[in-house]
Amino acid sequence: MQCNIDAKGKAARMRMGLMTMAGAVILGGLILGGLLTSTYWWYLFGAITFGGAFTIFEARAGWCIVRAMGFKTPI
Repeated sequence: MQCNIDAKGKAARMRMGLMTMAGAVILGGLILGGLLTSTYWWYLFGAITFGGAFTIFEARAGWCIVRAMGFKTPI
């Protein structure tokens, strides 16, 4: 895992990861508050949380999985 993004890409991924985690917190609150009752909401909560945590990991490590696969990203 070599660093393959610059400071601008790290900042963009960190913002995206933090916003995703904030969305997960809101979704978790809605689930625990009883507004969303289906079991599927917990699966969505888990997926969003994992995605946000992975994006924050990418920002901290300076590594992007999409770039590592050979795709060019605009940031």
